[in-house]
Amino acid sequence: MRDLVIPLLYLVSGTLFIVGLRGLTHPRSARRGLLLAVIGMAAAVVGTLLHPEIVDLRWILPAVALGAVIGGVMAKFMPMTAMPERIALSHAFGALAAALVGTAEYYDHATSLSTFVATALMCEVLLGSVTFTGSLMAFGKLKGILPQRPTVFPGQQAVNLALFTAAVLVALWLVISPETDVRFPALLVLAALFGLLLVVPIGGADMPTVISLLNSYAGVSGAAMGLVLDNKALIVAGALDGASGFLLSVMMSRAMNRSFRNVLFGAFGQATASAQAGSGEAQDQPVRSAGSDEAAMILETAREVIIVPGYGMAVAQAQHRIKEVAELLEDRGARVRYAIHPVAGRMPGHMNVLLAEADVPYDRILDMDEINNDFAQADVALVVGANDVTNPAARTREDSPIYGMPILDVAAARTVMVVKRGMNAGFAGVENELYHLDKTLMLFGDAKEVASGLVRELESQRTQRV
Repeated sequence: MRDLVIPLLYLVSGTLFIVGLRGLTHPRSARRGLLLAVIGMAAAVVGTLLHPEIVDLRWILPAVALGAVIGGVMAKFMPMTAMPERIALSHAFGALAAALVGTAEYYDHATSLSTFVATALMCEVLLGSVTFTGSLMAFGKLKGILPQRPTVFPGQQAVNLALFTAAVLVALWLVISPETDVRFPALLVLAALFGLLLVVPIGGADMPTVISLLNSYAGVSGAAMGLVLDNKALIVAGALDGASGFLLSVMMSRAMNRSFRNVLFGAFGQATASAQAGSGEAQDQPVRSAGSDEAAMILETAREVIIVPGYGMAVAQAQHRIKEVAELLEDRGARVRYAIHPVAGRMPGHMNVLLAEADVPYDRILDMDEINNDFAQADVALVVGANDVTNPAARTREDSPIYGMPILDVAAARTVMVVKRGMNAGFAGVENELYHLDKTLMLFGDAKEVASGLVRELESQRTQRV
């Protein structure tokens, strides 16, 4: 019976993973897709616990319970603004698990491993160690524990290449001649060090792509672990994770006009001296600031409004108030839509999730390619906390670290309103030239407070009109 039930659970698990991933491709089906994936994972866990090689659950069940409690608490209380860091940390934990399982398998069966299994095990340990330390570095940069700016030194690429080459050579040596000697710890150290140095030179502007790429590495490591353990569910889940993470990285690189080589080895996010000088010149230029009353008067007469959400909206949790502003404008006959840049916020889909949380209709949320040409007909472009993805320097300053990155064309609107706490540079460390245009009004303050002020003014104007 066990020989029949376990394969059946793994088949159900793999099917639900695929169907669930398909559901995540659209907001309307995302919740259902996620639920199916969770059920699939539960089936995989049950199938694994029924495996005949598991003879004692006294250590396993408490660990499962502890992990469930930690995961539940993190999911319940971690805000959406911290979700990118949460994802990076999850990648680190998953990769560490793969590396530890690979280590245990190696020391238990080193002299009896076939060439195929030994090769899969070395891939598992190598990618798991790289992903573990790389994800911790990404977490530290996103959290602000480590400098978000790239850290570079002379000969860095040569050092990285030497570390990676040494790790691969040691892994091949262990495949050819597997023994429990100093070579295996050396492989772990080399791979972990390479993971650290891989992420250190990458700046904040490229961090979403790096997280996605690390997700792909973790998936491939999991698939390799499935091959080592002969676990079908792990192979399917790891392959799906690795492939989806890789494709997402490609899409994000294209969205930022980057290549993988540039992201991983180009130290993007580090402004050159010329770019920094340009930023200083921009900071000396005047800006026009306005209060909620003046902004509300302009919005009241607008008939075409495009809202551009960004990380500042996420930090302030202002999506509900922004929706109220949109509803008040729509009551006056305006058409209000939302423009989403592929890398707005600090992870793919960050803004889409926040707007869905506020029950913004899906048909009002448009990707950059769908709406960019419409900014020229917009009466007002309301930028709420977005910075780098609206910066004209991406088109005009060749010495800028974001040069060439496709941006939302908010500068083409008749009036631009920017909700921002202050004049600090964006995540890429580049001053935004948009703030100094004659048509731009700066609404300084917390995004939620500014949006609340706009709601009050618009409601007051409606009352006076009645």
